[in-house]
Amino acid sequence: LCAKLCFIIALFYFCILYCVLLYSHAVTFEVMDGNSTCIKADLNASFSITYNTTNAEGNGSSCGGAGVPPELLVSFGAGHALTLLFSRDGRLYRVANISLQYNLSDTSTFPQSSSTGLMTVMTNATEISARLNSTYRCVSSSTVSLSAEVNLTFSDVRMEAYMSGANLSTDESVCSADQTVTTAAPTQSPRTTAAPSPVPPPAPERGNYTLTNRNGTACLLALMGLQLNITHRSKSLNQVIEVVNLQPNRTTASGSCGFTVATLVLTEDLTNLTFTFTLNSTTQKYYLSAVNVSAFWPDMTERFVEGNGSLNFLQCSVGRSYMCSAEQTLSIVPSFSINTFRLQLQPFNVTASRFSAGTDRRSAYQTIFLTDKAVPHTCVVTLLSDLI
Repeated sequence: LCAKLCFIIALFYFCILYCVLLYSHAVTFEVMDGNSTCIKADLNASFSITYNTTNAEGNGSSCGGAGVPPELLVSFGAGHALTLLFSRDGRLYRVANISLQYNLSDTSTFPQSSSTGLMTVMTNATEISARLNSTYRCVSSSTVSLSAEVNLTFSDVRMEAYMSGANLSTDESVCSADQTVTTAAPTQSPRTTAAPSPVPPPAPERGNYTLTNRNGTACLLALMGLQLNITHRSKSLNQVIEVVNLQPNRTTASGSCGFTVATLVLTEDLTNLTFTFTLNSTTQKYYLSAVNVSAFWPDMTERFVEGNGSLNFLQCSVGRSYMCSAEQTLSIVPSFSINTFRLQLQPFNVTASRFSAGTDRRSAYQTIFLTDKAVPHTCVVTLLSDLI
């Protein structure tokens, strides 16, 4: 049994007494039973773990047998482990279960966590499946929710279980996000057209969006650059991923401020983007609870309308502003996501039309430094390690 992986970059974000850990690493490994390879994978995986604040190896993996399913177990850091259990029928194999164990006692990863000990979350709801004797391939990012606080994002995956040889099969089972689109001409056989890869535009300009209440005082503040990622069918009937920057000089802000719900609507030409923020009066924390988009871009065959009202992003304590200087991606639905740049927002308890000031390091949370500058309300740590 052997396993190899390379751990590239981990980003950790936390806001006041509530933290979000982003953990990402590139993985290449194989699981062997004697001289035979049974599982081989090449993938990137990132973890997003929300928690309260006050070197990797594959030992434990198994090729299964005698009613025991094959298992890929990747241990990393101080007590953290990702496990994939596989199953198969006469035609397909699949990832039947994903579980993540993380150690809140690891203070370097979870600074000032109010809880300690090992936590385990899992799900049987995965869409990773492939034909037997083929390689599962998925370049696109796909997110699996393990719990309300933990999300796992895979990308650039090439993986095979129940292998018949030592190398990944040249026959590939491509995930739905990467699949080509088939169109039929009236007098011809169906033709297959590959979905073009998106060409990312430069980082968007940072917009300054403010809502005011009836007496003219600011009640919602947002500073952010926004980039929309939409998968749609083009006029040539290809499925394309289009990445478009929201342009602040052409965007108007509207919406409403309430005691527990605030809404920010951004309108640019034929694009409408709505953010809904909810305040939990029990925990005194707010979060982005819903996002809706309506867009009709030049290459679209019809208006694109999507949304998700069950989100739990950008959590922060009331009376504080949420800030994230790094680029981050908010996955709304499989066909729509948002990249945010240099984000700072405060949807509740705005005073004197200004963002709340940063909290002193002696308070209930710790300010971490990024490029020698304190980042209030945000913890950003970059780690670069080689793990064998």
